[in-house]
Amino acid sequence: MITEQEIWKGLELVKDPEIPTLSMVDMGIITKVEVRGESNVFVEMTPTFTGCPAIKMMEGMVADRLKEMGITQVEVVTTFDKPWDSNKLTERGLMCLKKHGLAPPIKHSGEVTMELLEHTECPFCGSKNTEMKSPFGPTLCRSMHYCNECLQAFEGFKPVV
Repeated sequence: MITEQEIWKGLELVKDPEIPTLSMVDMGIITKVEVRGESNVFVEMTPTFTGCPAIKMMEGMVADRLKEMGITQVEVVTTFDKPWDSNKLTERGLMCLKKHGLAPPIKHSGEVTMELLEHTECPFCGSKNTEMKSPFGPTLCRSMHYCNECLQAFEGFKPVV
């Protein structure tokens, strides 16, 4: 019988559709896994925001991966009972964001202010001699920045409460 740990490990191969260097597990989108029998698995996920256009695609990707693992009865449920926040990103997830060229969000204690975005660390050179050019990026969860050291423009992944 497959274990919950094996399911979590297998789901690490399911990449975030928007940031393919990052798994949905490391993004903190997969929030619950239950093995309910010999070949019966339940997965709960919470996307980063309620209007995410990829929800059905992500549910399908999770179900497909479980079926590849030999699971015949798969239930994937999306819930917003406990909203996603950026503190759910794993340490590996934060490193993957940086590898993708995005400044990872800083950990927060429940309050996010514009000051937190002001000197976002550059994902290219690590400098904090940066400035926010716009709190609005190509997606709701990103902001635009410029590094005064390596002269690179970059996106920052905003802390989300």
